[in-house]
Amino acid sequence: MSRAITRRAILAVTGDDGMSTTEYAIGTLSAAAFAALLYVIVSGDTVSGALEDLFERALNTSVG
Repeated sequence: MSRAITRRAILAVTGDDGMSTTEYAIGTLSAAAFAALLYVIVSGDTVSGALEDLFERALNTSVG
């Protein structure tokens, strides 16, 4: 085989211009599931209470 054909064959096998439709769908689904999980965690009573306590302490801190 000539060098050009060999190079083309290697690029065809190893070339990756981007995600395929399936990879894109799985990546999008994973990101949405992760966002939903974070929403559930952050909107829960424990995290919400901790954030409220943190902000209250920050606002009531005296300077100087």
